[in-house]
Amino acid sequence: MEFNKVKNINGQVTIPGDKSISHRAVMIGSIAKGTTEIHNFLQGADCLATIDCFQKMGIEITNNTNTVTIKGKGLHGLTKPASILDVGNSGTTTRLISGILVAQDFNVRLNGDASIQTRPMGRIIEPLSLMGANIKSVNDDGCAPLEITGSPLKAIHYNSKVASAQVKSSILLAGLYADGITSVTEPYLSRNHSELMLNAYGANVTSNNTTATITPVAELFAQKIDVPGDISSAAYFIVAGLIVPNSEILIKNVGINPTRDGIIRVCQSMGAHIEIMNQKQSGGETSADILVKSSSLKGITIGGAIIPTLIDEIPVIAVLACFAEGQTIIKDAAELKVKESNRIDTVANNLKNMGADITPTEDGMIINGGQSLNGAVIESHLDHRIAMAFAIASLVSEGTTTINDAECVDISYPQFYHDLKRLSK
Repeated sequence: MEFNKVKNINGQVTIPGDKSISHRAVMIGSIAKGTTEIHNFLQGADCLATIDCFQKMGIEITNNTNTVTIKGKGLHGLTKPASILDVGNSGTTTRLISGILVAQDFNVRLNGDASIQTRPMGRIIEPLSLMGANIKSVNDDGCAPLEITGSPLKAIHYNSKVASAQVKSSILLAGLYADGITSVTEPYLSRNHSELMLNAYGANVTSNNTTATITPVAELFAQKIDVPGDISSAAYFIVAGLIVPNSEILIKNVGINPTRDGIIRVCQSMGAHIEIMNQKQSGGETSADILVKSSSLKGITIGGAIIPTLIDEIPVIAVLACFAEGQTIIKDAAELKVKESNRIDTVANNLKNMGADITPTEDGMIINGGQSLNGAVIESHLDHRIAMAFAIASLVSEGTTTINDAECVDISYPQFYHDLKRLSK
């Protein structure tokens, strides 16, 4: 797909529902009693894979575009699927659903696409096994496909080596079925959507610093969930509004959960003109409208506790840094290597091809701003966040940019190119 430089970007855009919250609403709604309604559900390939998995386990789910209705059967209502559960490209589905499946009274196999078969699942296999789970990597390589045979679970306290909401959530979901109080401590606080949503459904989850603790309850109960817009998807328009001259964008109804708002804090630290307006709350989640205007930016160092709050936004933050005065250093982000692609290498190679001054490091990258970018052929590696980040870079690059496998954005934002074109002049 080809992209060209634009004069400005103006107008307003409503971002699709948050991917993380959409996944969790389907999973928790399926193991709750009663009918859950999910509004503004993300109709992306990853979230549709989650729906498919639970339908295969006997849960009646009706998907009417903007509203998904789930007839939950309670904590012990799932039934053995007749076939492999196909998670597609979704690491969230794979890791979170495993926490539920290890406690069921049947065996099941999970598998996904070529990317999923290279992503590290040892990080959930270890803690779930410590709880007594029977979960194995079929090829003995720490990756999918996974073979799971349900078994009784015991409570543990787990010290996670990585600040990962997927690892934490997998353990907490398994903890619903354990014989006592289960807790997980992270090196830094990761996104807390699972804790908020579990409590909304009647679970007993408490948080203290970087430790989350779950005490089992007899049942969870159906809820109405209003999913805010995904800040990870909003990030592309935030960056576009900042780096394209003479631009002003109003991004409507975006989730600004403090465990996810690192992109806003980083942009403000760089000197961005960003206003947070019309804040409201639903189901423990805060959302707001975000007004962004073209800004003069300066380079900063990004690392430490803020990294888990913006890990998915780093590719587009790297694009942003190219247009900041001075040097931007991104560190403590080795997790980028095990995303849909090795995002350190992918971002660095593609930006170098566009003329950026960027050096990859073991745990991030160093970017010297102020270099003009030129159109290039961009390899997305079927990574939706890479494709979207470089679509934004193309808006301020001389000449034509070609993004290979650009359609991979369907994973999280099927209307992305349509919205981008509508706002561009």
